[in-house]
Amino acid sequence: MISNPQNILLIAFAAVNVLAFFILAYDKRKARLSHGHRRTPEGFIFFLAAAFGSIGVYLGMHAFRHKTRKWYFQIGIPLLILQNIATIYLISIL
Repeated sequence: MISNPQNILLIAFAAVNVLAFFILAYDKRKARLSHGHRRTPEGFIFFLAAAFGSIGVYLGMHAFRHKTRKWYFQIGIPLLILQNIATIYLISIL
């Protein structure tokens, strides 16, 4: 059941998206406190989105109203969602 490569891919995809969602929640919390706490770099958030976490980043952006005013997040994350879906589709048909 779990040893099926497609199931492993879906579990990994879900895990990365959940992680990305919670990282955006954590970064929003740090942004509200902003007492010299280290924030999550935007490059790392984009890395997570490119590494199959784009849906989690997108949901986190809108759930926490975080990074929604930045044009490169408004354009980049939906494009990475398309890239993630296309890559997963290509992997699944092989």
